[in-house]
Amino acid sequence: MQNHPEDDDMIRINKRKFLIAVLVILLAGVLIGQQMVQAKPDTYEDLKAFTQAMELIKRNYVEVPDTKELIQGAIRGMVASLDPHSSYMNEKQFKEMNMDIRGEFTGVGIQIGVKNQQLTIIAPIEDTPGYRAGLAAGDKIMKINDEWTKDLTIEQAVDKMRGPRGTSVRLLIYREGWDKPREFKIVRDVIKVVSVKSRMLDNDIGYVKIIQFQGQTAEELEKALKTLEAKGMKKLIIDLRNDPGGLLDASVDVSSKFMPKDKLVVYLQGRQANDRKDFLTTGGDIPRTYPIVVLVNTGSASASEIVAGALQDSKRALIVGTQTFGKGSVQTVFPLESGGGLRLTTAKYYTPSGRSIQNVGITPDVEVKLPIIKEAKEGEPVHVVVREKDLERHLKNDTVKEEKKKKEVQPAEEEDFTMETVPKDDKDDIQLQKAIEILKPAVFAADVFKGIPTAVKKEK
Repeated sequence: MQNHPEDDDMIRINKRKFLIAVLVILLAGVLIGQQMVQAKPDTYEDLKAFTQAMELIKRNYVEVPDTKELIQGAIRGMVASLDPHSSYMNEKQFKEMNMDIRGEFTGVGIQIGVKNQQLTIIAPIEDTPGYRAGLAAGDKIMKINDEWTKDLTIEQAVDKMRGPRGTSVRLLIYREGWDKPREFKIVRDVIKVVSVKSRMLDNDIGYVKIIQFQGQTAEELEKALKTLEAKGMKKLIIDLRNDPGGLLDASVDVSSKFMPKDKLVVYLQGRQANDRKDFLTTGGDIPRTYPIVVLVNTGSASASEIVAGALQDSKRALIVGTQTFGKGSVQTVFPLESGGGLRLTTAKYYTPSGRSIQNVGITPDVEVKLPIIKEAKEGEPVHVVVREKDLERHLKNDTVKEEKKKKEVQPAEEEDFTMETVPKDDKDDIQLQKAIEILKPAVFAADVFKGIPTAVKKEK
């Protein structure tokens, strides 16, 4: 059946039917929809083997197993075998996903990853309990309450750190230079992710940072633009660096602020050749026509790449930075009777010119690389350098020839991730400085924006 996107960012669950909302995100981009699945005859033989295996476990396992956990584990493993973005969510995880879509969750407020087989803080989210407690990028989480984290997955660790507002969680932290770990007792709170931040830069240049594409992003952006325009902004820098994505509708609405009405922003292509869905610019407002530079890096994914690709293809903006993440797939979340959900990859998306960014990403018009670091300084914002093509079981790109990577075997002690940092000080931010340089009158007059529509290119 066809997927029909809605404007609402709220997902309401009806067990008799699926209400549909199109979303695109690195860690939680989804598309609500309906789909009929027909099983082949061989499938029933496989199901027979599954049932037999479960019965053997129930009869012979050394302890009495939980049948519900067995079934959920089987579903989780089955879906995880498909691609990096398909997954099974239990009831609690499904509810948390809906909170994330709304731009808020209850917890500590830190981004985590695994470094050298140790749960590590990638970055604390500004103005959250974790940030105020003094947690920093690079901190190693040894224990969550009384449980060692060595064998925990990221998903399990996140689940243990989240909880009702006002409750506390204890984290045993080790930081480079400390003689021993220290315990932090942190009171959980509602973490609201601010979607848009803005300010004026040099003279008539405005700056907008989109942190994540959520239901209120377009509205927040509109307010920010009007404020900047009232202050004399005539040129704009849109910062999409380290933006993991979000709602597809939000990316279309953001693009609509700078493109004429009814222009193609992105289209989705499902398994069948005739299963295509176009998303056009929306709204009745007159789009802005001032010069735009968009900043991107390896952390710019999904909805960020949609906006960057749409503005680049329409020659509406100059893209500056480094190659983006390369997530060009769309997920559909199917609510289950149990209260959980299945997130399945059901389509790929393409830029207006027909480019698939899957595994490739958006190539900037002007490449400016960020500094690469191995260890983060206290309080320094960092991003782990990883792209879609680095993920196991990633989908192939049908529009470009993918290069075969040579397998490199590394010893366990070298299981490290590389990080890049976006400097807090504007003067040290070489990508931002390049954008400002491009937008300055002398450079702008030199036709750096060659190919940008004349009305825009000549604006002073």
